[in-house]
Amino acid sequence: MPPVITGFANSPDRGRGHARDMRLRWAFEEAGVPYDVRLLSFAEMKEEAHLKLHPFGQIPTYEEDGSGEEEGLALFESGAIVLHIAERHGGLLPKEAGARARAINWLFAALNTVEPVIVERETAGYTERDKDWYGDRLAMLDERVDIRLGQLSRRLGEAEWLDGDFSAGDLMMVSVLRRIEGSALLARYPNLTAYVARGEARPAYKRAFAAQLAVFEGRTKTGA
Repeated sequence: MPPVITGFANSPDRGRGHARDMRLRWAFEEAGVPYDVRLLSFAEMKEEAHLKLHPFGQIPTYEEDGSGEEEGLALFESGAIVLHIAERHGGLLPKEAGARARAINWLFAALNTVEPVIVERETAGYTERDKDWYGDRLAMLDERVDIRLGQLSRRLGEAEWLDGDFSAGDLMMVSVLRRIEGSALLARYPNLTAYVARGEARPAYKRAFAAQLAVFEGRTKTGA
């Protein structure tokens, strides 16, 4: 049986590929591995059956059946799952030990160093926009994001990918940067804009994006 991941039945990103199951879909497509998706409503994400897989009641999760004497495996957190897919299948991590370690390093950098400041800025727009001090708060958050983008831009330079060939590190970094795609913040760095575009141009990315978009379009057409 193919591994099963969970995703939003009705994603708040309206099919733009920002939901974190997109990262798993992309990794599977790069690795050439078939997978199934179990779609969940927001209510189902808080039910006991899902909380056994994801203690924080979020998506995505990953499940695979055991084989022989091996037990089945259940994982949560997109970074851990992408790393598992990359380690288990080819196409996302270099074979040479040093290059492999550096690719994993970039995967964690995307999640731990770049994504938090971007998500904090995004969240403030949803929850603090009506506050008197929002303008000052946004300026501070923009500065934090800009610092990280400047550092990343300098490191990338004119290279195509972060460290040699495309890897799971690039997959995760592009996924994170897409959250501010089209913004003035990212536009300040043409090499990062081009970097994101190269990721989106990959056939595996296009297949993953189309699969996630189809969920939203299907819900829209049925009025769900």
